[in-house]
Amino acid sequence: MTVPVKQSVGHPYTRILALGASRGDLVVPNSELVEAIDSSDEWIRQRTGIITRTRARKGVDAIDLAETASREAIEKSGVAPEKIGAVLVSTISNVMVTPSMSSLLAERLGVAPAPAYDIGAACAGYTYGIAQADALIRAGAAEYVLVVGAEKLSQYANPTDRSISFLLADGAGAAVVGPADEPGISATIWGSDGSKWDAVGMSATFEEYLDGVKPWPTMRQDGQVVFRWAVWEMAKVAKQALEAAGITAADLAAFIPHQANMRIIDELAKQIGVPKTVQIGRDIETTGNTSAASIPLATHRLLQEHPELSGGLALQIGFGAGLVYGAQVVRLP
Repeated sequence: MTVPVKQSVGHPYTRILALGASRGDLVVPNSELVEAIDSSDEWIRQRTGIITRTRARKGVDAIDLAETASREAIEKSGVAPEKIGAVLVSTISNVMVTPSMSSLLAERLGVAPAPAYDIGAACAGYTYGIAQADALIRAGAAEYVLVVGAEKLSQYANPTDRSISFLLADGAGAAVVGPADEPGISATIWGSDGSKWDAVGMSATFEEYLDGVKPWPTMRQDGQVVFRWAVWEMAKVAKQALEAAGITAADLAAFIPHQANMRIIDELAKQIGVPKTVQIGRDIETTGNTSAASIPLATHRLLQEHPELSGGLALQIGFGAGLVYGAQVVRLP
């Protein structure tokens, strides 16, 4: 006799219910960084669009920023902490390889014993987290999911590196995802391109550091390779995400790409054909590049500055080290 296995039944639709944000407490202008890279404020502005970036003082780690952002998101969502069914933290800057940042965050927030795990997808990590939250809720594995992007990239910045150091910043963005009466998160277009594995990454392995072969690992990138890939290949991915959602760029209220570089943001918008009526996330100007945290931080700021965007559709796309990418259309909280 075959015994039937009972399976969970989830919700047909999901959406982002609320967002939270936390940035590093130090505002670092270009003038503090230019001497070490033999450059100028004008060069950084023209190359990246960054005027200042936020960084966290010593003693404040990514987990601390994650906690602040998460508490805001949970409070604004109206969801009781004990109803959070999973905690997903996208990060590349935990202070240790294990245990996970997510498990400690779940404990701090009082949502344990919710399952918790980290996502190591760099600048695409938040979009990966949203995709997984959507799937978990629709599968019945959780009713509400906390998705966090949290980074303290300043601890991996080499002040003399001209390829990426002046981009790096610290911050965290959090989203509570839950069931909805209509589609609020579209199918995700995501993937990887390991042929460009070394285009963005670290200057050394930890083994090389321990062996005394190389100094402490810091971040570096091949700027030209990353720029070309981000603009041309990610424009294709963004268009696929719009098609998967069944909309066009004209239907968007906002376009929120990873805050990698202002030139990349503007060129992507041009390639996708984003109308002038669509608000574009440009948080990089005063926050810098916060990797997995950049999309939720940019979204949080857009909603603060333009509350009329609430309920509108936003195309978000993350891309970075791996190389990895993810894009989806979401309904703004």
